[in-house]
Amino acid sequence: QVQLVESGGGLVQPGGSLRLSCAASESIFSFNAMGWYRQAPGKQRELVASVPPYGSRVYADSVEGRFTASRDNTKNTLYLQMNSLSPEDTAVYYCSANRGTTIYWGQGTQVTVSS
Repeated sequence: QVQLVESGGGLVQPGGSLRLSCAASESIFSFNAMGWYRQAPGKQRELVASVPPYGSRVYADSVEGRFTASRDNTKNTLYLQMNSLSPEDTAVYYCSANRGTTIYWGQGTQVTVSS
């Protein structure tokens, strides 16, 4: 069973930064794609960044230029660097991985942006 474990969330002031990590239990090369999603209270889960094994990352318009997704294949880990955070970024952030028609999810990590 694939396991994805997110970490790095927390409370940060507006304008601050956080770096999320997602550690996979197996080689991330085995996945068709990986990504970061978030879900704010009362809202649907939305894509934040898509991270294919090759090619360009794709970001949601709301985070373009502020967030950067990356992957370390040697550590089987996905990252999300979040800068210039605003209260609208408050949400539970989830890591996902696709293999064929199966999508795996992490347990999520809470990010709260507040003064």
